[in-house]
Amino acid sequence: MEIMRATFESAPDLAAALRRAAAAHGRHEHEIGHPDPNWPDWYAQYMVDEQAGRAGLAGSGEDGS
Repeated sequence: MEIMRATFESAPDLAAALRRAAAAHGRHEHEIGHPDPNWPDWYAQYMVDEQAGRAGLAGSGEDGS
């Protein structure tokens, strides 16, 4: 497993990242047609990927979505 780190400059930056993840996850749940019980893992991967410049991978199935 690759070690990945995510850091945020401030609480508002973290809140904005959570909002972006929430919006993307809503689209993901719409695509899969049911609630995702693993949403915390999905959010975490999305946020790490976004900081690494790989935004959008969490919904692609590449991370076990």
